[in-house]
Order: sequence, then structure tokens, then C-alpha cells
Amino acid sequence: MLITTQDLLANHEIIETYGVVMGNTVRARHVGSDFMAGLRNFIGGEARGYTELLTDSRNEALERLTKEAESRGANAIVTLRFTTSHIVAGMTEILAYGTAVKVKK
Repeated sequence: MLITTQDLLANHEIIETYGVVMGNTVRARHVGSDFMAGLRNFIGGEARGYTELLTDSRNEALERLTKEAESRGANAIVTLRFTTSHIVAGMTEILAYGTAVKVKK
């Protein structure tokens, strides 16, 4: 699956458009991560627990997006975007979306 944030893929022609596809996940923070993040807020540095949580969440949302595009017959996704939203205290949604297309070289 070819994926780009651009409207087009270099050296490829879009021959069919399947529409918007999405993949999302909602994740909750871990109490241990909150504790370590609180310490990092005090002494500085990267909150690795949150970094890992967000990386895993983006990867899961991207995987779900790709599966939806494949189920429609697409071999590429253009205009990929990510967004986040706060659901309730301690829970965040990561949403990946783009346009599923079929391309040829």
C-alpha cells in the first residue's frame, strides 16, 4: 500500500477513487505513565511512556486505515492526515484518514 500526505503520488496516475477511509483507536493512559510524566514535568525530559503510547496508537490507526482501503480495492492512500481528540479524562482518540485510490505507474 502506497501512502502519502500529498494529493498525488510521483510517477503514478490515479485511475480510480474510492473515497475517504478512516482508522481510529481510543487509548487510556496508564497510572504508571502518569506518575513518570509528573516526574518528567518536574525535572524535565521526555515522557517515554506517553511517547510509546502515542506511537502505538498512530500505528494502530494507520493499520486500520490501510485495511479499510484494501477492502475497497485501493492500492494507495493520498492526503493522509492524523488528528486527535480528548474523549474523557485520560482517554484520547487518534484518527487517521485519507482518500483511498487505485494508482498505476
